[in-house]
Amino acid sequence: MNIVLIGMAGSGKGTQAKKIAEKYGLKHISTGDVLRAEVATGSDLGKKIKDFQDKGELVPTSIVVEALKKYLADNNIFDGFPRNLEQAKALDEFVKIDLVIYLKIPDEVAVDRLSKRRQCESCGFITDSSHSRCPVCGGRLFQRSDDTPEAIKKRLALFHDVTEPLLEYYKPRDIVHVVDGVRSVDEIFHEICAIVDESFV
Repeated sequence: MNIVLIGMAGSGKGTQAKKIAEKYGLKHISTGDVLRAEVATGSDLGKKIKDFQDKGELVPTSIVVEALKKYLADNNIFDGFPRNLEQAKALDEFVKIDLVIYLKIPDEVAVDRLSKRRQCESCGFITDSSHSRCPVCGGRLFQRSDDTPEAIKKRLALFHDVTEPLLEYYKPRDIVHVVDGVRSVDEIFHEICAIVDESFV
């Protein structure tokens, strides 16, 4: 079973991916986590990735794919990959995608959620602006530079231009399901589980 989870920043796809992975025994494949893990190994591939990141450049698809292959299991949920058509086609060369779930939220909801997001300087925990200190370790909270309204709008425009067209790419396979992401975490998870259960009976 291989599932691709698509959603703009703020859609909650990371939260749902973890819950789905746990319930169905899938490997949670987050591109960011994979690249960080590979850099931490100090391998030749990790050094290449770090070079691009240090320059503030996007890591090329071929290198991302090479890293992903090292971390794949038999059953995976892809969170934040593929981001574009080139990546989707590259993924198709070594993985059969069984299900694509699109967590859909309006742009204004994404802007609202992300502009309220805060991260802990000490442990990295992400919470919201209703907290004055980190609820996990008591550390100081800060707003990430990519969580300002101006930066968020640029990310959303990129999502609509580059990532959203993947829905059309996968549509002919009859594996795309659109889920309303403007609900509670549990309501969304319940609907996703119903889709997964129906698809793999």
